[in-house]
Amino acid sequence: MRTVRVGLIGLGTVGSGVVDILRRHRADFATRAGVDIELTRFADRNEARFAELGLPASACTTEAAEVLGDPDVDIVIELIGGTGVARDVVLGALAAGKSVVTANKALMASNGREVMDAADAHGVDIMFEAAVGGGIPIIGPLKHSLVSNEITAVYGIVNGTTNYMLTRMAENGLDYAAALLEAQERGFAEADPTADVDGLDAAAKIAILASIAFNSRVTSGQVPAEGIRSLAPEDIAYAAEMSYTIKLIAIARRASGSIDVRVHPTMIRSAHPLAKVSGVYNAIYVVGDSVGETMFFGEGAGSLPAASAVVGDVIEVARHIDSGCLALVGCTCHEELAVRELGELETGYYVRLVVADEPGVLAAVASVFGNHGVSIASVIQKRTTEKGAEIVYVTHRGSERAVRAALAEIDALDVVDSISAIIRVEEL
Repeated sequence: MRTVRVGLIGLGTVGSGVVDILRRHRADFATRAGVDIELTRFADRNEARFAELGLPASACTTEAAEVLGDPDVDIVIELIGGTGVARDVVLGALAAGKSVVTANKALMASNGREVMDAADAHGVDIMFEAAVGGGIPIIGPLKHSLVSNEITAVYGIVNGTTNYMLTRMAENGLDYAAALLEAQERGFAEADPTADVDGLDAAAKIAILASIAFNSRVTSGQVPAEGIRSLAPEDIAYAAEMSYTIKLIAIARRASGSIDVRVHPTMIRSAHPLAKVSGVYNAIYVVGDSVGETMFFGEGAGSLPAASAVVGDVIEVARHIDSGCLALVGCTCHEELAVRELGELETGYYVRLVVADEPGVLAAVASVFGNHGVSIASVIQKRTTEKGAEIVYVTHRGSERAVRAALAEIDALDVVDSISAIIRVEEL
């Protein structure tokens, strides 16, 4: 049985999980996969981690270049993150003829074509299952199991931090600040939560999924992203009264020779499977022309779930090395589909206003909507505050551009105190 030797660069949360899994299951993997996988080199700038993980000093270094230059290393695992040093490590490993396994969503979302082309040029594998959904298998199914389908849509709850916060806001009435503080105290949110709460993490992940699903190329910078900072408990409660649930949804859809891709808080029917995904769990909902609707659900982050995906990729690459069939599936982005501008979107909208509590206000607001071709599905007065009456409008499907133009005009009306919330409504 061949021994495939692996170098691990980055011994943080996921890296330590990789060490743990391979220690516990190396013999099982040999039996089930037919290859022996040995972690032989380790690199991390924090030397204390070597002793903490019980790694032999002779196998450890603070210089990633030493791992890349080791002729005995067959596979390099990159778990540094980011697009600076990590990019150099990944491209350096590929140029050295070593296959790479990474969990780096930022790199694959911004430099995916460069990385995949480099792997193809050097005849090696690049695997990145853990870059989206942590331990949830989704990259592999899209590239292999569902390849016989034309994928028409991918919807995802792909950020555990925001999903936990929205769950607590929905179930316990917490406001945004209290939900964030609790998430940080429980280790679900970083001290700087910007990437999570502003939708940037989800944007990188849906860029990767859209690229694979639609055989095109989408980068994270092309994905319009809105976060959850402005959501209030009353919006979540009002949505529930109308049998809707608010989730931060990453959306990618095929649309008339283009791709509709975006991330934002979304009202979806409470009966939809995605609405049932709570806490730190993630779910990715894929629609194909042959398979129909499928959903992949599980833990989207954490040491062992993400490490599970990394080790799964390592086993697959090891089998490719053993059989001599590397680089079977490289970059599949052969179509040149434009990313549709957000203004071209057509969907429903939930709008909460605070207006003067006097006759004629509803007619004035409705008139502006009508002048812009926006049809109102329902209007409800919820409560009266010291600032005025709180009114909730829900529109029929309409143009984003038209709705935004109408709201700009409505905001300027003397009888309108504020536009408190605008949330898109999707009938998935």
